[in-house]
Amino acid sequence: MTALFRKPSPLKKEEVKESEAPKAPVKVETLLSWQAPVRPFKKRDREYYTTIGAIGFLLAVILLFLKEWLLIAVIAALMFVAYVLATVEPEKTSHEITTVGILTGDKTYKWEDLKRFWFETKWSDKILHVDTKLSFPGRLMLLLGDTSEEEVKKILEQHVQEEIPEATFMDRSAKWLSEKVPLEKES
Repeated sequence: MTALFRKPSPLKKEEVKESEAPKAPVKVETLLSWQAPVRPFKKRDREYYTTIGAIGFLLAVILLFLKEWLLIAVIAALMFVAYVLATVEPEKTSHEITTVGILTGDKTYKWEDLKRFWFETKWSDKILHVDTKLSFPGRLMLLLGDTSEEEVKKILEQHVQEEIPEATFMDRSAKWLSEKVPLEKES
């Protein structure tokens, strides 16, 4: 009974586990910073809008016969989103690589939350892809703008592994569909 009311003895320094020991704060220093658009952008021509309109119209006619009013509204909304994304130029945002992790916009992603990175090119824009361990966002996609790919790679390799992921079924399907149904001629 006296064991219940006895004060716990203080731990000796040797008994403190390393995981419980307080860590020294890391000084946050910016290793590299740049500004770039939020998303890749390509000015579209009339053929793109005509193709999107024709596909949307044909799907709407088919859905009209099936009396799927909600799906017709969804098709119209998707056509509107495609129009807006193709006409409105993206705003610029700032990205920083620091000693703690990657800071993009107002959010910091720590090194321990990042899995791998790789580079891709879309419409002559270089994009840095970084997979995270977080459920949202699962992947960061940062446009490099005028920043050198080699400069970014040299810093990231010290903290995160460079690895291009295998193409999934959805990736292969999207590539196949974009090749078979091009929305505009390649220039």
